Amino acid sequence: MFRKILIANRGEIALRVIFACKELGIRTVAVYSEADRHALHVRFADEAICIGRAPSADSYLNVPGVISAAEVSNADAIHPGYGFLSENSHFAEICKACGITFIGPSPESIRTMGDKARARAAMSEAGLEILPGSSGPIADRDEALSVAADIGFPVIIKAAAGGGGRGMRVVGEKADFAAAFDTARAEAEAAFGIPDCYLEKFVEQARHIEFQVLADGYGNAIHLGERDCSIQRRHQKLVEEAPSMVVSDDLRARVGAQVVRAVTDLGYTSAGTVEFLVDRDLRFYFMEMNTRIQVEHGVTEVVTGIDLLRDQILVAAGERLPESQDDVAFRGHAIECRINAEDPFTQRPSPGRITSWHPPGGPGVRVDTAAYAEYVVPPHYDSLIAKVIAHGANRDEAIRRMERALRTFIVEGVRTTIPLHLRLLQNDRFRSGDISTGFLEALLPRLVQTA
Repeated sequence: MFRKILIANRGEIALRVIFACKELGIRTVAVYSEADRHALHVRFADEAICIGRAPSADSYLNVPGVISAAEVSNADAIHPGYGFLSENSHFAEICKACGITFIGPSPESIRTMGDKARARAAMSEAGLEILPGSSGPIADRDEALSVAADIGFPVIIKAAAGGGGRGMRVVGEKADFAAAFDTARAEAEAAFGIPDCYLEKFVEQARHIEFQVLADGYGNAIHLGERDCSIQRRHQKLVEEAPSMVVSDDLRARVGAQVVRAVTDLGYTSAGTVEFLVDRDLRFYFMEMNTRIQVEHGVTEVVTGIDLLRDQILVAAGERLPESQDDVAFRGHAIECRINAEDPFTQRPSPGRITSWHPPGGPGVRVDTAAYAEYVVPPHYDSLIAKVIAHGANRDEAIRRMERALRTFIVEGVRTTIPLHLRLLQNDRFRSGDISTGFLEALLPRLVQTA
């Protein structure tokens, strides 16, 4: 087992890793930027090292700084959390070269799944169904238009190295394609340094459903069921729940078995998430694989009782998975609302000092956060300040508990997405489960009018 783990991240995920390490008896090292000097992950880690100025390029993305901190503190492993360096194959290779364990999959797995076009090809070969699309990245606008015409509109343009909705455009008609393609390439280059984009058929009224997997270095792999992440805004998840209302026990077992076979064939290890678009006929089309812990991992932890961070660390340390597929049982229903420091209806960030902070509690409520009263939300990073997870015996009870939790969540000094979540939870279509990836975008104008 590791003696000391450095956490190359910040915020609530850094705290979550620290908590898992404490239960395993592992010492922790926090790295932080000048803007995070008073952050809770700095306070609760056993050691803390400042690695640069506030901008992430000078701190949390500063590979030499992170590696130097690990060497100075004698850390024998690095946990990257999510975002930042978590899916950076070059960083994983540097860790390996320096004799430091990267808590995640191999650099080869990260590289394959990080390129969306290569991931599609690999998963298709492994037996998962993929959407009609280009065979790889397309740089030429005329060639891209020809491929789009063959696929049939509507199509979606995606950055090959993308994520978080950046470098992504849905095009409904041929006349709009050229401008959308140029914009997507420009966004991709600005966000990821790589302008490459590929095309897929756009599935209307689709659900975004993902399967959580865990795999060790001994050929053992399991799935922990699905999460429905269809409530999105600008291709960014806002609400996640498990299980999905449209996935039966038989369908879960069948798709889960396919996912397990695929990750096993690929030689994947660590935690990971295989994401699908699901059409009205419940056909699952592979979309991408995230080779890291997900923001919404807590939803799965609540319904399975399995500590994903603990298992991820154990696997990285060379141990076998503590659970088999037969050990995985699903209990009740869980919903997560991401609470961001931003205008709830325009999505404009709202950094600043939190003057009053009272998170909710009570039966069936979990809050993952690194915020506190007088904490200053910096403008340099993602606006997520808390994740509220409500668990109940069924979906209706989970919704009612989430409403109770959000109504007793006091945050003053910055604006948050809590009002948007409350209006969403009261919507009849949401409560009935009649949702898709375009649901919130279509509903938002009405929510703004009633705000």
